[in-house]
Amino acid sequence: MVATKTIEQSVTFNASPHDVYEALMDSDKHSQFTGAKASISREVGGEFSAYDGALSGSILELVPDAKIVQSWRGSDEGWEPGHYSTATFSLEAIDGGTQLTFVQTGVPEQSFEQISRGWQTYYWPKMKQMLES
Repeated sequence: MVATKTIEQSVTFNASPHDVYEALMDSDKHSQFTGAKASISREVGGEFSAYDGALSGSILELVPDAKIVQSWRGSDEGWEPGHYSTATFSLEAIDGGTQLTFVQTGVPEQSFEQISRGWQTYYWPKMKQMLES
């Protein structure tokens, strides 16, 4: 049994929920803001990989422009074979943009700090830069 923790983060973008959703779901846009290859299925049950395969999993739920739920794992040694976390991106329109609420459950304890920092370093600022420029 893997000891796990939950990451909860909230970010505001000066962009529409549609644009934020597309940045996360469109393989080309995802690759553009991360600077690394991404391949993302737009169908529930489909698979995704990002950061040249360092992140991978499958799509569990999609509500266009509102919600993305993924079965998600990292490739670092903290992840036991077959163990996946659940990453949920909830998008809400607010004045002047979008509030993204991110919750990732089932993150292995030894990877928690690294993954938590990873979202704040490699995702949100890069997405902001692409969406708001």
